[in-house]
Amino acid sequence: MKNKKIKKIIFLKGKRKIVSLTSYTFPISKILNNYCDFILVGDSVGTVYYGMKSTREVTLDMMIAHSKSVKLGAKKNLVLVDMPYKTYQNKFDAYANANKIIKNTKCDGVKLEGGKKISKIVNYLVKKNIPVMGHIGYLPQKSKFFIAGKNKIEKKKLLNDARSLEKAGAFSIVLECITPKVAKEITKTIKIPTIGIGSSKNCDGQILVIDDMIGLSGFYPRFVKKYSNVQKIIQNSVKKYCFDVKNGKFPRTKNSYK
Repeated sequence: MKNKKIKKIIFLKGKRKIVSLTSYTFPISKILNNYCDFILVGDSVGTVYYGMKSTREVTLDMMIAHSKSVKLGAKKNLVLVDMPYKTYQNKFDAYANANKIIKNTKCDGVKLEGGKKISKIVNYLVKKNIPVMGHIGYLPQKSKFFIAGKNKIEKKKLLNDARSLEKAGAFSIVLECITPKVAKEITKTIKIPTIGIGSSKNCDGQILVIDDMIGLSGFYPRFVKKYSNVQKIIQNSVKKYCFDVKNGKFPRTKNSYK
C-alpha cells in the first residue's frame, strides 16, 4: 500500500503542477515543508555542499546523515532520498541499502537513476514496500551532461524507459534535460507523474536544486531561474561584520552579558 503522501503526488497528475526542491539541512527543510509537495534529499549534496567534482563521490552514510536532518524539519512533507552511485547495482544490494536509508532516516522513499535496465531492481524494492521514484534522461551518476530525446532512437528509448519504470511500480519519474516534445509525450503516455528539471513545462511538476534557485551555488545552467541572490546577501553581511569587528563597533554592550 502506498502511503497517503505518495497517493497525493499521484493524484495531482493532471490536477495541478507538482512542486519540489532539494534540501540537505534542517533549517531549509523547515521552510520547504510549508510550500513544496515533496522534498528530495539529492545526491547533488556532493557538488553543492561538499564541493565534490561529481555526485559519484557521495556515500550512503552522507545521504543518511543529511536525510535525518531534513526529515526533522519536514514533519508533514513527503521526503525522498537519492540512492548514491553503486548502491543499487543489483536488487539485493539495492534493498539492503534502501532499507538502511528508510530505517535510519524515517523518510518516505528513494530515487534511483536509470530506465529499463534497472526496472527489475525497482520492482523488487516496490514489492518489499519501499516506494521508488525513477529518473531518466540525463543521469548525473552515469554520464556527462547531454540533452536527451533529440532523435527518434533516443525518443523511443526514453518512452520505453518510462513505461518500464511505471510497470515496475515506480510512483513517479524525474525527467532531466529531455527535449520539450519528448517530455510532453512521456507525460501523456504514462499514468504516473513526471517531475521535470530542464525538461520544459510539459511535465506534471518541477524540481530544482535549492542552492541554485536562491543564488547560492554559483552554478546556473539554462534551466535554472535564480529567484534571489543569497550569495550576495551573505557576502555583504560578512563584509559588514568584518568592518564592525575591526573598528570596534561589534560587540556592543547590548551584545554582552552582565
